[in-house]
Amino acid sequence: MNALNVAKRWIGALTEVGLMLIAFGIVAGLLYPGAVPFIGTDVVANITSLLNQLGNNGVVGLVALAIICWLLNKRSIS
Repeated sequence: MNALNVAKRWIGALTEVGLMLIAFGIVAGLLYPGAVPFIGTDVVANITSLLNQLGNNGVVGLVALAIICWLLNKRSIS
């Protein structure tokens, strides 16, 4: 059971780092339009594309967005 808790903490920490990198990519993409050299892709365009895809799918997109938000809010690193 202890190993499971350690794995959950590691996964939570990695998720937190990933979210920080996404936030940094958004800020860098807004400050420097286009592809940011050290990230390699246009983060803002990718997020806009994802939101457009979710919006085009109507209720299914709304449910998917709700699940994503629920998963991100449910995590804890304690």
